[in-house]
Amino acid sequence: MELSDLRPNPGSTHKRKRVGRGPASGHGKTAGRGMNGQKSRAGGGKGAGFEGGQTPLAMRLPKLGGFRNINRVEYAPVNVSRIDDKFEAGEVVDHDSLVAKGIIKKTTQLVKVLGDGEITKAVTVKVDKVSASAAAKIEAAGGKVEPLC
Repeated sequence: MELSDLRPNPGSTHKRKRVGRGPASGHGKTAGRGMNGQKSRAGGGKGAGFEGGQTPLAMRLPKLGGFRNINRVEYAPVNVSRIDDKFEAGEVVDHDSLVAKGIIKKTTQLVKVLGDGEITKAVTVKVDKVSASAAAKIEAAGGKVEPLC
């Protein structure tokens, strides 16, 4: 079998209807469009999205969606329970150690320590931000929170 032997199945294809080619064709004069009206004209018919005079969906929906603050600063959240799991007593929690332990992906990420969970080990935390509840839990466990310069 060759590529040139391939043919469509019998009955699966139809001859193209050539309209507007004289009265003998059976599709002359009005070319199957009927007499008058919007759909008989060139370029006539309803546009895409026309809903019969009802306000179209595209016009009913709001034009702009929401608001994006271009000055937003995103912090990678780290809970004190995660620090308790991954760090030993006396260790320093900073960007490099967090990347080394696989808690954050890059040292350039800004980090905020949050107070979810419990901490039992005394660690020194040197990150961008620490929530008030997290700072209280770290200091209650004997640790220190040092501001990042």
